[in-house]
Amino acid sequence: MTARHFSAGIWLVLAAACLPAGDGQTRERKLENRNGVQARDLDPSEKGLVTGVGIEAHDIQSMTNQMARDMFASGFLNGLSKPPRILIDEQEFRNEGSQIINRRMITQRLMTELNRASQGRMAFVGQRYAGMVAKQRELKREGVTDVGTTGMTGAQAGVDYFLGGAIMTLDSRDPKSGVIQRYNQIAFELVDAETGAVVWSGMYEFQRAAADDVVYR
Repeated sequence: MTARHFSAGIWLVLAAACLPAGDGQTRERKLENRNGVQARDLDPSEKGLVTGVGIEAHDIQSMTNQMARDMFASGFLNGLSKPPRILIDEQEFRNEGSQIINRRMITQRLMTELNRASQGRMAFVGQRYAGMVAKQRELKREGVTDVGTTGMTGAQAGVDYFLGGAIMTLDSRDPKSGVIQRYNQIAFELVDAETGAVVWSGMYEFQRAAADDVVYR
């Protein structure tokens, strides 16, 4: 080997040593991801790839659709001369079950379905925005802004009915087989905000069992 060739070999070794150590690991991770479960679009109205014994996306869609149909079929709107003002808020929808769940996912979708199906026969009050509404009312009355296009009222909108309810579960487990079984019950009640009378109630329930449950977050 000539001195020139020997020198070139040393430079190649040094160059290889200076390469980032993570490059090989990155290539390995890419290969692992390529062999794993790829991300895909799923229909939220059907069971997904990860399922357990609790309330899942397709249950939320199914129950809110059913509750919207049942509420209109009950006929509680019959005889009302004006669209009733209804408050649907997760604060009155309690989670008394064993599963961690975002209650607003249920109440928000139910309100959206009812608003879409009512076609103006119901009005929904957003009391969660009461602070912002109060601020806008003050700006109008101080002349900072004009009164808008709908005019002003004496006070914020009052509520005729509010929707309450609860999520309840009953869990059991076979110590021999390890099978977990859960009875899920979701109840809704439409309450007269003046008298406290329950003018409509509905319930959605199902039971599931699995050898291994999933972690709900």
